[in-house]
Amino acid sequence: MGKVAAVVLAAGKGTRMKSEKAKVLFPLAGRPMLQHIVDILIEIGVDDIYTVVGYEAGTVQASIAGPITWVEQREQLGTGHALAQAAAYLGDFPGVVLVLAGDMPLITEATLKELLTRHAQEGNAATVLSARVPDPTGYGRVVRSADGRLKAIVEEKDADDRQRQVDEINSAIYCFDWGRAGALMSRLGRDNAQGEYYLTEIISLLAGDKDKLGIHVAADHREVMGINDRVQLAQAEKILRRRICHKLMREGVSVLDPDSTWIDADVRIARDTTILPNTQIKGQTTIGGNSVIGPSVTIQASALGEGVCVQYAVLEGATVEDGVSVGPFAYLRPGAVVGRQAKIGDFVEIKNSRIGPGTKVPHLAYVGDAEVGANSNIGCGVITANYDGASKQKTTIGDGVFIGSNANLVAPVRVGDNAYVAAGSTVTEDVPPRALAIARTRQTNKADWRKKD
Repeated sequence: MGKVAAVVLAAGKGTRMKSEKAKVLFPLAGRPMLQHIVDILIEIGVDDIYTVVGYEAGTVQASIAGPITWVEQREQLGTGHALAQAAAYLGDFPGVVLVLAGDMPLITEATLKELLTRHAQEGNAATVLSARVPDPTGYGRVVRSADGRLKAIVEEKDADDRQRQVDEINSAIYCFDWGRAGALMSRLGRDNAQGEYYLTEIISLLAGDKDKLGIHVAADHREVMGINDRVQLAQAEKILRRRICHKLMREGVSVLDPDSTWIDADVRIARDTTILPNTQIKGQTTIGGNSVIGPSVTIQASALGEGVCVQYAVLEGATVEDGVSVGPFAYLRPGAVVGRQAKIGDFVEIKNSRIGPGTKVPHLAYVGDAEVGANSNIGCGVITANYDGASKQKTTIGDGVFIGSNANLVAPVRVGDNAYVAAGSTVTEDVPPRALAIARTRQTNKADWRKKD
């Protein structure tokens, strides 16, 4: 196939998004839509990636990762003008230039490879990726010659009534033999309804020069869906998330209801794990095998081991080791680390704390800024009082400790190994190992305290 460079056109604001944010930075499945395109280009082995930016150029560059050469388009004078800015960097590039729009994140690796292969096999000067769509409104139409070959691409505003009836549309993805197409950049004009330099005019110029043109029709028209407003953004989100669920299922993960399951593109889940309905798994999250996640769970940027069970819970920036049970209705906040075979029960909140292996925090407890050892038991209603009004203080609880119900541990405080804290105690001093701490007033019963009516 030879050398391949790519030019991604991402300079526009996207006024129909009704936002001050650049359109290509709107997220889909946890990544900016432009990042999806860059990632695909890396996957197919493109040699050089040039991305043309304009609106909010600095923010776009800071938000996208990859081996990208950034090209600035200070005036947005059309797609042809955008490619002309990249032409200065391409120079006499000795290969194929793949041109894509930055707002088409649903394009797949397979389709781009098919396009590049057809372009090379047919020896075309240009090959256009097209699609047949149910409603072509708003798209440029593909005009074919009598023998079915590509004749021209006509923008909708410049099309006549007959051309508007055509359901084959230009995807805005092209392969160009740069030696032939690059030489035509200086011949682009602005004699059209929008007064812009059209990239599609290169096709007309190549046709006029009798160069060979080709078309590759995408198997699924949804791949070439451009995103122009938030309605289309939501439609693309649904398509992409279903793809992610299907890919996971083919890899051995059970997703019981893909329609109610949202899994980001960067999530990694091992086989034989089951994802139950109404679950969202976001960011750089990893989940080991043989786990059960859901229903109604939200996990953000967390690492879960094997054999983990999480139900009706929220995890953010947490680490959960093998065999842990979380929930229902638990909240693991950033910095929570839960050791092997531990249990975090209902209405428990863990924040910036390490829970040792085999330890149980069964229900209605708050553990913040604490270190809890192995095989301890934190009773119902226990809290670590970690905030003194000015700063956070640490609680340390040893191995084999039993903290009775409704105890308050006022940090900084340390409870030694195998110690006990009596229910209802407010502990303000360290508890030695194997000791029993009782920190409550003695019960007094007042006989006949209530007067008879």
